[in-house]
Amino acid sequence: MSVLADLSRELAALVSRAAPAVVGLGHRRGQGSGLVLADDGYILTNSHVARSAGDLSVRLADGVTMAGKLVGADDHTDLAIVRVDARLSAPLALADTEALRVGQLVVAIGNPLGFERSVSLGVVSALYRSLPTNAGGLLEGLVQTDAAVNPGNSGGPLVDAEGRVVGITTAMLAYASGIGFAVPASTASWVAAVLIQKGEVQRPYLGITARGEDLGPQLAVQTGQARAVRVMGVGTGTPAAESGLLKDDVLLTANDRRVATVDDLQRVMVLSGAEVRLAVRRGSEDRQLVVRPSARPQAA
Repeated sequence: MSVLADLSRELAALVSRAAPAVVGLGHRRGQGSGLVLADDGYILTNSHVARSAGDLSVRLADGVTMAGKLVGADDHTDLAIVRVDARLSAPLALADTEALRVGQLVVAIGNPLGFERSVSLGVVSALYRSLPTNAGGLLEGLVQTDAAVNPGNSGGPLVDAEGRVVGITTAMLAYASGIGFAVPASTASWVAAVLIQKGEVQRPYLGITARGEDLGPQLAVQTGQARAVRVMGVGTGTPAAESGLLKDDVLLTANDRRVATVDDLQRVMVLSGAEVRLAVRRGSEDRQLVVRPSARPQAA
């Protein structure tokens, strides 16, 4: 038996297991995809899919269509939770994507252009991509893939060769070919949990501008990690300033969890208590700082 035949069989089996968890979402302005997250009716999708001016409908894998209710949405990550009043089968869990590597095979499943549960095969083209949103925000830490992604794929799963959901498809570039993006499952997992519990994600205020970046070879060896978050600026009188953070500090861990992106840092702040312990690299020195994030100031 050839390697290609084995691969074909494995992929077909993978899709057979995963596809029943993919649903279609429709509203007045268009349609998209979603992922059955729990058998008690919770569905994960994109915020830009779920936020609709009219009624939201959900079409299940067995062809049944029912009304969907928006539980909560987070525009910062373009994720949302929708719920239907029914027991759902074949939910798929979100994987830990820290081990995801460029070049891995992935499968995108969704409803592109209304063609339900279409499947496309590709690879992970890049990690930690950033993409501006139409609302003026920035999606960070995205998985880039060359699996075919078209309008309607949004909210559907990106699945690895083991059948694990490693991302939620969020965007494609209309002027490009073979470039699609997904919110990593590690981000979707904690955002979904908070949305189900609270209906929104309230991000504490630290008072910095920052970005995730690859560390140079020497610093990567010294710190034991390839990426971290660099502080680009610190606001006067902010919790960050009071903690002693300075511009150009490199944040390595928050509450002992490695931070590779700004989203990693926000995750710790959202899920932690009043204090966050930061391991900081400043020049050639390592420092331990404690920051007490506050409520986000209201816009003037």
